[in-house]
Amino acid sequence: MIKLNRRKAIALMGGAAAASTLAAPAIASNRKIKVGALRFTSHSGSFVAVERGYFAEQGLDVELQFFQAAQPMAVAIASGDVDYAVTAISGGLISLAQKGAIKVIGGALTEEKGIDGQQILVSDAAFKAGVTTPAKLDGRSYGVTQTGSSFHYVGSQIAKQEGISLTYKPLQKVGAVIGALKSGQIDAWNIVPHIAKPLAKSGAVHIIGPVSDYLPNYQVTTVFTSAKNASGEKELTQNFLAGFSKGVDDYTAAMIDKTGGDDGVNNMVDLIHKYVYTDRPREKAAPSIINGTMRLNKDAALNLASVQHQLDWFKSEGLVDSSVGIDDLVDTSYVKIIS
Repeated sequence: MIKLNRRKAIALMGGAAAASTLAAPAIASNRKIKVGALRFTSHSGSFVAVERGYFAEQGLDVELQFFQAAQPMAVAIASGDVDYAVTAISGGLISLAQKGAIKVIGGALTEEKGIDGQQILVSDAAFKAGVTTPAKLDGRSYGVTQTGSSFHYVGSQIAKQEGISLTYKPLQKVGAVIGALKSGQIDAWNIVPHIAKPLAKSGAVHIIGPVSDYLPNYQVTTVFTSAKNASGEKELTQNFLAGFSKGVDDYTAAMIDKTGGDDGVNNMVDLIHKYVYTDRPREKAAPSIINGTMRLNKDAALNLASVQHQLDWFKSEGLVDSSVGIDDLVDTSYVKIIS
């Protein structure tokens, strides 16, 4: 795990903007950069680009840095400890964008009808008490990593559309949320399918519905970088996106379109297993990796309407400043925009 520079992080979160001096143009010749990721199947675009040399083709020497939640990754980008990353939009990310520290430059994971996406889970105790659909979650506790995380956003959308009330419990790390759900310390949560399905199969928790019922076409994760890179390192940023997008293409071909048949799926599982469920034997990790297959946006296209909806929610909840606008958060110059 990366150790963030605490002084930098505090200064950034407290109000200091990113450095205003623009960096020199990138030289695409073995340029060393750090890329933030979670050990989720949904980050496979970066994994494939590293393993198959697609970043190297763009003149980039990439080191992956792993995190356990979205908000610390945003701080790492803003402080310069990481150059590019893929993660969900959080309140911390938006606040740093408003301060001129970071920019969203593309899209990654997205919910798509017909492809199993994030699932809504409940504890075994809650399920046995009759919580068998999201509509029956009224008054229940909902696990989140941090207040203002993507989990908080999803839970709020479920509550709003069902006309119910939820209590949110911040537990900082995904592993802690899983433990609390399995032990019945919290009642519900939402998570990507490669985690949701094995948990449900174990009997410790139960799936009661898909997130896509409430948030169709939800832009779950985005590609982002520092504002300094977005404005002053355009060649470097374009090179990163090109390598990342080629990794996404391979992942989609193997796991969704299945153009390589079973061999293609198995080869991709072998690659992803180097980064996801590394503590399990391949034969036990494979079903979870396959279960985690979701759409990653081609060419890092960004669903701006979904991002705007998320931003509006953060503002309505008072989790970010009411004056922050979509232009503060997103640089639309790099990828195709889906409206």
